[in-house]
Amino acid sequence: MDSTAPVLVFMGPAGTGKSTVAALLAGRLGWDLQEGDDLHPAANVAKMAAGHALNDDDRGPWLDRVAAWIDGQIAAGRPGVITCSALKRRYRDVLRRDDVTFVLLMGDPALVLERLLRRQGHFMPPSLLTSQFDALEIPDADEQAIRVDLDMTPQDQVDAVIARLHLSRGA
Repeated sequence: MDSTAPVLVFMGPAGTGKSTVAALLAGRLGWDLQEGDDLHPAANVAKMAAGHALNDDDRGPWLDRVAAWIDGQIAAGRPGVITCSALKRRYRDVLRRDDVTFVLLMGDPALVLERLLRRQGHFMPPSLLTSQFDALEIPDADEQAIRVDLDMTPQDQVDAVIARLHLSRGA
């Protein structure tokens, strides 16, 4: 990447490993990491925990918080990694900056459901997975994004991101 402060947004439906892979990559490169779920307003968390999908009005304040974190990283000249489902293009448009690359973690929905069923202590119930795949708009060619397949181990996914984006420690 040519930027002095790239920010990667790990995106995709719940259960695709965004948090795991983002944390591994941030740790390996020494970059700042923000778990996007931690930026959700309490009302969003309660709604999802109750089994209700968020609507665009719910997502607006959350996306603004994610965008503010991205802007802070870029302004400080610090590379960073943040997780955010960013399922629709209009959501990514809120987050899009010259220094932002979206990393779509994607694979077989059955594998993702299996992962969600094993996951404990997360507010996102497996019952909402179908709504996430239904809402997902794969990034278009004009968006700065790469796709990483779930068939690889998390470490191999990190290796793939580093290689494809020519990333290095520090920046």
